[in-house]
Amino acid sequence: MKPHSESCEQNQAPILAVLKESFADRHRVLEIASGTGQHAVYFGRELAHLTWQTSELAHNHAGIQAWLDEARLPNVPPPVALDVNDAPWPIGRVDAVFNANTVHIVSWPAVARMFEGIGQILETGGILCLYGPFNYGGTYTSESNARFDAWLKARDPQSGVRNFEAVNQLAGAQGLVLQRDVPMPANNRTLVWKKIKPGN
Repeated sequence: MKPHSESCEQNQAPILAVLKESFADRHRVLEIASGTGQHAVYFGRELAHLTWQTSELAHNHAGIQAWLDEARLPNVPPPVALDVNDAPWPIGRVDAVFNANTVHIVSWPAVARMFEGIGQILETGGILCLYGPFNYGGTYTSESNARFDAWLKARDPQSGVRNFEAVNQLAGAQGLVLQRDVPMPANNRTLVWKKIKPGN
């Protein structure tokens, strides 16, 4: 049985609208933490000009592969085993990276390592798109995000809704400059950076 995430279905169309513009001239995208595989199938079908490379922890590969086997998309290859804490990452250079709903789940040191990994594999001129909830100026953008943050921290004290400014600082250290900050449904954002120079 394929794994299923209802939130994936709810956010796909708004994210796609951003990706259609941001990834219009891209060729190879790495999706970090592909989860169920639903995003890969949806975006891979809608953005057929891209090779959409899925990645996940090894124990989640079977679920992703079930979605890929059903969709039979020629531009979405099997997932690679990737833990953001690994160094170096087991993947070649790409000109785009996509990630949804990871930075508030993993620890802050893991977020920092994720950006370091992105800096290593993303070509100069490459695009990073990051989807999820963020605080601005240390302030929640909604009551629902405040409740979500409390739920996250009760589940794992190392997780939580991150401050945009801190995330943007990690991006800047890897030569990434913010291009767009797009409001999404359910008090989420899609952040788009472009790599203009090699990182630290």
